[in-house]
Amino acid sequence: MMEPREQFTVMKEMREQGLEMSAIYHSHPQSDVHPSPKDINLAFYPDSLYVIVSLINEEQPAIKAFEIKNGLIREVEILII
Repeated sequence: MMEPREQFTVMKEMREQGLEMSAIYHSHPQSDVHPSPKDINLAFYPDSLYVIVSLINEEQPAIKAFEIKNGLIREVEILII
């Protein structure tokens, strides 16, 4: 979570620089790698991917990306080149 004033400032600076937010990252320290009900309720940026890292197994963290639009979730393949 970001403090609202800081978030507004960052979004304004991104627009001024011609940048777009393509992904939002967070971790689930004690749950699986799928979006929680809270994640779904807080998915305010439908054009961004939501990248989640599960740390249940700290030696092998699980990472997945999702589109969350209108409460619907779709997993998106992550390709690391």
